[in-house]
Parts: sequence; structure tokens; C-alpha cells
Amino acid sequence: MKQRLHNIYRPIDERKKDFKEVERKLTDAEIIEQSSQCTECGIPFCHGSGCPLENVIPEMNAAVLAGNYREAWNVLSTTSNFPEFTARICPALCEGSCTAGIGGSPVMVRQLEKVIVEKAFEEGYITPFIPEKYSDKNVVVVGSGPAGLAVADELMRQGHHVTVFEKAAAPGGLLRYGIPDFKLEKWVIDRRINLMKESGIKFECNTQIGVDVAIEYLHKRFDAVVIAIGTPEARDINVSGREFSNIHLALDFLGGQNRANAGEVNNPPISVKGKKVVVIGGGDTGSDCVGTSLRQDATSVLQLEIMPEPPQLRSCSTPWPEWPYQLRTSSSQLEGGKRRWNIQTKAFKGQDGKVTALEIVQVEWEFSPEGRPLKFKEIPGTEETIPADMVFLALGFTGVSTPDALGLDIGERGTLKSGAGIFVVGDCAKGASLVVRAIAHSKEVAKEINEYLSI
Repeated sequence: MKQRLHNIYRPIDERKKDFKEVERKLTDAEIIEQSSQCTECGIPFCHGSGCPLENVIPEMNAAVLAGNYREAWNVLSTTSNFPEFTARICPALCEGSCTAGIGGSPVMVRQLEKVIVEKAFEEGYITPFIPEKYSDKNVVVVGSGPAGLAVADELMRQGHHVTVFEKAAAPGGLLRYGIPDFKLEKWVIDRRINLMKESGIKFECNTQIGVDVAIEYLHKRFDAVVIAIGTPEARDINVSGREFSNIHLALDFLGGQNRANAGEVNNPPISVKGKKVVVIGGGDTGSDCVGTSLRQDATSVLQLEIMPEPPQLRSCSTPWPEWPYQLRTSSSQLEGGKRRWNIQTKAFKGQDGKVTALEIVQVEWEFSPEGRPLKFKEIPGTEETIPADMVFLALGFTGVSTPDALGLDIGERGTLKSGAGIFVVGDCAKGASLVVRAIAHSKEVAKEINEYLSI
């Protein structure tokens, strides 16, 4: 059985010195080797139960193996709006349901998708889309993250006139201001935005609804209003000492570095050079803080996670073809720093108004018979103090807390509810999730909007 590649990154000593993408370019021989693994599949669960976009992965990879990149792009582009994004940042749910992964290694679907889309750009297969027929309908999309861009793209292809409002200096939302450049360089976003502009979509940046433009104006000016503002409210931690300085929400740190890389600001607003960094939260955002801290030359980086360490192999609590519960190590975690599991933060300590340490305690988890963690309790006698000059909170997102300017009701999980002539899409409608799921939901909502505009 063919094996999955593990050496997919640039050397650590090289990549830690810059903010360029960490992944290297695959060789022709590696592309053939990996795409050929897909031909050994029995029943392809990858594009059914796996991919939210229902990408037709076996046919796509078969075309790559045959060297027919135009056909591969034709297959991929029928289902995916922005494969250049998902090919870089998607956790590849499809690979979790790959039949090759039952007794071995799943196919490297995400990396092959990147090969296809970059080849398509290189060969000129991707060009501005000009609708055969235009409608007389005008749609405004508030927010230019993955959901906003996807719904704008879908509606443009239906011939509607689309304008996107973005409160930041440039389009992209979380893609631009949340995800580090070493995972997604911003020229990739700019390339797509330029294509969308050439296709007729208008972008108005530095424009915030409720401040620069009233929601009432949008209702008068446009036939449909789409809200795609994500879930900007980050989950905080309510413990003693939270008021000390140098305790920051993760996106403030990550977004500041991205703005500095782009030249929007001269220097990162938050610098950890020469500091002892503690990151609370073991997910992707916490990992991004690790990678950014290492590139800023932190003295040390420690990542704390309250959950137990997952098993090395797929847990029986998530049988195939479910997304496997198992240990994952990111490119940033490979670069340095330490991880600790089963750790709860009890308090922050400080001096002269600045954080100097965390008081933590180890916890013990109770598991289901299948091996899924259920609840925890503190272990007496395991209390300790960890020194820290800088703390980042990467605890997820709680939703949208200020819907008043939009004139919408707020529902469970901090999500927004659609109203008359106003549609909610992506994370602000479904709750914080993955980019690929936001794009998939946008395609569904775009169909609803198109039907609404056709009445």
C-alpha cells in the first residue's frame, strides 16, 4: 500500500525566519504517487459524508494522475468556489472518511487540490466570470470573509449586481486578519478579489453598518441584504487577575501581525520578542499563536489545553467514516514550544499591573465507554504556578453580541436570525465552524436568495 507523505513543509530553521507559507511545493513524482493512491478506493465516501462541498474527489484525482489538469480543474470548479483557500487551510474532512485510511494512510486530498488550483491559475484556466444575462436586482453583502465572498460569487454568477461592504481596510475577513500568512499568504486572497472585481462585484471597504451606513439605507438601496459577519465575539476567561495587561485575545495578536505584514501598520501592535508566552487553548487559533510567537522570537512558548491528550490513532468513539478523534500536531507545534494537556487556569498573578504568572491545576477526565471525554474534576495537590510575560486566549468564539445595528434577533449560540429581505449566512447563522462549511452554507443561502429575487 502506498504511503502518505509526511515531509510536506519547508525546513523549520528556514520557515521560522519568515511569514511565507510553510508548505513546500510537491514534486511531479510525489503528485503522481499520491494521486495514484486514490485509484485503490472501493467506495468513495470522501465526497459524500466527508466534504461539505461534495467535491468529486476520485474523478479529480484521476485526472491529475492522467496529467489532465484542465479536466481536474473542470471537476473541482463545479463544486468549489475558492479551492485556493480550502487547499491551504481546510482540515480536510474528506481525508477522515477516505477508505484508504481504514487500514492505512488517507489520500492527501488537500495538497492535491492545491496542485490543481495553482496549475489552473498558472495555465490561465481561471478567468473572470461574465454572466450570459444580467438581472435588474441589486444585492449587498455585509462582510467579506469566506461566507460573504462565496455568497457574492454565487449571486454574481446568477446575473445579480453585487456589492460587498467590509469594515476593515481590505476584503477577506478572517482569511486576511485571522489566519497567519504562513498558512495563507494574502496575495492568494488579492488574486481572487481581483477576479471577482473583474467579474463585476463591487467592494466597499472601511465601511461599517450602523456607523458609516444605516441598515435602513441598505433596505432602500438593495433588493436583498446578506449578513456574513462571522462570529467576532471571542470567548474570554473569567478568573482572578484577568484585568492585568499583556493578556490578549488571540485574534488581536494574530490580526496585528497580519496588518504589519501587509503594511497597514508599521509594527505589530503586540510583540512577544524576548518574552515568556503562554497560550490558553489547544485548537487551530492557539496553534497559530504558537507559530507567530516563535517568529517574533519569544523566549519560550507554552500551550495549555484543558482537554485530555487525544490518542495517537483514531479513537473508537469516532469510527470511520466519522472525523477521527485523534492527536494532531500542526506545523507550528512542530517548530517549537511545549504542549500540556488536562490543565485548567485558576487565576493570573501580576506586578505593576502586568501579568507575571498563571495559577493552574491538573484535571482528570471521565470518559464514555467509547473513549469520548465527558466531564472533568480537579486533582487536589496538583496546583502550580507558571511564569508568563504574555498570555493569549484562544478559547473559540461565542457569536454575535451586538445585532442592534442590523435590526435582527439573536438566537442560540449567539447567532443571528434572518428577517424580511435580509439573509444571514456562514458562522453568524450557524455558529463558529470551518471555512469549508461557511462556503457550503453560502451556496445553500444563495439559492434561497435567488429564488426570493425571482418572485
